[in-house]
Parts: sequence; C-alpha cells; structure tokens
Amino acid sequence: MKILVTAKRVEHPESKIRINGDGSGIVTDGLKYVINYFDEIALEEAVRLKAAHDAEVVVVSIEPSDDLQHLLTARAIGADRAVRVKVDSMPDPDGIALILKAVAEREEADLILMGKQAIDDDSNVVGQLLAEYLQWPQLTFVSKKESLESPEEKAKKAAVEIDDGMAIVVREVDGGLETLEAELPVVITAHDRLNTPRYPALPNIIKAKKKPLDELTLDELGVSLSPKVTVLKYEPLPERQAGVLVESVDELLDKLRNEAKVL
Repeated sequence: MKILVTAKRVEHPESKIRINGDGSGIVTDGLKYVINYFDEIALEEAVRLKAAHDAEVVVVSIEPSDDLQHLLTARAIGADRAVRVKVDSMPDPDGIALILKAVAEREEADLILMGKQAIDDDSNVVGQLLAEYLQWPQLTFVSKKESLESPEEKAKKAAVEIDDGMAIVVREVDGGLETLEAELPVVITAHDRLNTPRYPALPNIIKAKKKPLDELTLDELGVSLSPKVTVLKYEPLPERQAGVLVESVDELLDKLRNEAKVL
C-alpha cells in the first residue's frame, strides 16, 4: 500500500504576523516555518499505518520557497520519500487540488491522508476538491474512536482501520460520533483529535537526510493552472479600543444606550 500525505509549509503558530507596506502580503523576515499542524497529524497517522500494513509513505509539498526544512522533518518523522512540486507562487485551493491529483496519479497512491485545513488560510476545501477530481470517496474530519484500550496502546495504534481493501474511520458530527467506511483508494482528512504527532528523534533527523527528495515541475506533471481565487489585498485587523471603568450600573446602562447603542 502506498500512502500519500500532504505537508504544507506554514508560519509557526506563535509567529507575530505583520502586513507589508503595500498590503500585497506579509512580512516574512524572521518568520519560522513548520509543517501545517493538521498535516502533521495526517503524517503521524500514515506512519502508524505504515507500521501496521508495511506501507510506503510519500509526503508531498507544493512549495515556491527553496527552504525545505519541513520536508526533512517529515522524513524524520517517518516518511520514506518526499516530493516537492516547484511553483512560482502558491496556487489557490483549486490549483493545489489539481496538482495533488496529478501527483497521486503519478505515484499510484492507494490512500491520501491530509489535514482538514491549513492554519494559514483555513480554506478547508482542498481535500474535498481533490476527492472530486480523482473521483475517489472522501472521509473528512476523521477523529480518534472511543475504545477501552490503554493510553499507551492508543499512542501507537492507528485510528484509521484498513481491512480487506476498506478504510474504516470515526468522524465527529453535531450529534456525537459516526463510523464510516469506504473502499480504497480514498481521501481522508484529519481532525486535530485524531492523534498526537511525535517529535522526530535526532538519529532519525540524521537518517532523513539520506531519504529521497524528488522535485517536480508543473510541466512534468502536465498541469496548467487557471486561478479561480485572486487575493487583492491584505489588511490588518483594526486596533481594539481600550475599555473603561464605570462607577455604577446606571452609568453602564447609559454608555450601552448612548455610546455603544446596543440597548
């Protein structure tokens, strides 16, 4: 079985984001970049499935930057190979889905695991678009199932079950949990409660440098992009006004009526 996992390079969640002067993007100087957290969860699940089913894990990133530290980290976590698709700038979600479709077909993947969304744009549509373009079933927002296993067992065992060519998962819905199954090949998107990603050990980081890293272009994949979404401008959030202290309930009501006008 071959498992394809996405690994988007995103700003560290604790980074202080600033808009550049002309509003065309963010100030990147000094920013630290990591694997998108939800993709990291998907990668952890793929590595657990690899141990259970002797699978090959291939991690893929669509990346304009030559900083590929996140792909080294992915290989250190347990991916067997990495694929970097070179682009001049990040495509919109539809373009990303088309590129991933081409990579999945080239790799002849049996299963695609990806985060339910990226923490930078929060679009939450790439997995669904990819499944549609591939004409594969999709299992989204997959979370950990409830069981009587010990915490130690849960920390090692994959929550996604693969049995006789079927993927069996648990996902969260408004009313609780539901169990779904779909025939492979399938696209699965990971919820943040699916598992806890591991930290790569130093020996694995050293070994990861020897694992293959393939670089592909859009021409090699036969992909021609026509953007459907265009970002016109970035604007910072308006500064919040400082609060005020009031001396009485009557003063509070007066401000709510006459200043805030919410009463």
